[in-house]
Amino acid sequence: MRFWDSTDSSGNNPAIEFCFPCLRPPQADRAPIRNYGSVGQRSRSKEGEMKRFMIGAMLPTVLGIAGLASADEELRRQAAALFGRIEAVTEGDASPEVALGRALFWDTRVSSDGKTACASCHLARDWGADSRRFSIDARGAATSRHSPTIFNSMGQPSLRWLGDRKSGADQAESSLTGSMGFPSKDAGIKRLQELQYLAAFRDAYPRDADPITPGNYARALAAYQATLRTPAAFDRFVAGDDSALTDRQKAGLRTFISTGCAGCHSGPLFGGGSVQRFGLVKSYWLETGSEKIDVGREAITKKEEDRYLFRVPMLRNVAKTAPYFHDGSVDRLDRAVRIMATVQLGRASADDTVASIVAFLESLTGEIPKNYAPPGQRPEF
Repeated sequence: MRFWDSTDSSGNNPAIEFCFPCLRPPQADRAPIRNYGSVGQRSRSKEGEMKRFMIGAMLPTVLGIAGLASADEELRRQAAALFGRIEAVTEGDASPEVALGRALFWDTRVSSDGKTACASCHLARDWGADSRRFSIDARGAATSRHSPTIFNSMGQPSLRWLGDRKSGADQAESSLTGSMGFPSKDAGIKRLQELQYLAAFRDAYPRDADPITPGNYARALAAYQATLRTPAAFDRFVAGDDSALTDRQKAGLRTFISTGCAGCHSGPLFGGGSVQRFGLVKSYWLETGSEKIDVGREAITKKEEDRYLFRVPMLRNVAKTAPYFHDGSVDRLDRAVRIMATVQLGRASADDTVASIVAFLESLTGEIPKNYAPPGQRPEF
């Protein structure tokens, strides 16, 4: 900013005018002022000069704030278009179906060993995931792939790393003979009858003459899991709160978008909506150090074109759900980000770029739902 003296045609009432460097100074070629008038005129002139100086000094700050606000608004519009936002479920345990699902989810007795529940592979302290590389089922066997978080998962069109479950209900019903360890679904239903669940099933499904069925068991679990949403700072930003994200997180969001991460990790869950090849430009195991090469969906479809295809994981709460990838082979988020840039985009990311993206991903961490605990209890960490 530059300042020039100026005066009117009589040569009185000097003032200081300011201009931005891109503008020509008004009457810049005018001769310096020589008639400074009386003492009173000089006093009034100095007051005017001070006011103009203060305005001139404040203007860059005001314009800077306006510019930042404009940039935030543009980022918000872009984020809303690419991702949208999620909101917490307010109904909680209001419906009998949800209440039944909550009871079933935490009941270790509904398993072949009497010690394993759905919650055994989705711990509260791990934000609904499992910090172990592989979970242990009711038969004492390790799962074939890492257990992802249950939070927000019901919004996905398919579940599990291979996308081989069509819905939460499909997954829950299959778990009777899977993680719960029963030799048949009928054996699981018999256990529910022995545990006196009939009244709760009748409350949840009053129109069914025989309400304890594998389908109703699955629907109740899916209804409860659908309440486990975790809105975060990012959602508050999209809703209009500029202060919800730090400057570093906003920069990370811009980098996340411009780098190409949003090409697969889009939608309100930041992923979970598609199946993609892991290792587009480089074999993934060369970077992850995986002990076993997993062929992905080819394992179930037996089609070569499905080799190394996996469901794109959600990134909601990703800062809290290590280890990463289908085999839990990577235990740090910054390393996971670097690996993805290498094997999917063919880029070597600088440390500050990785740190910026990680800072943004931390803004996707929400609070653990208050109903993520056995009936009548609160979550424990």
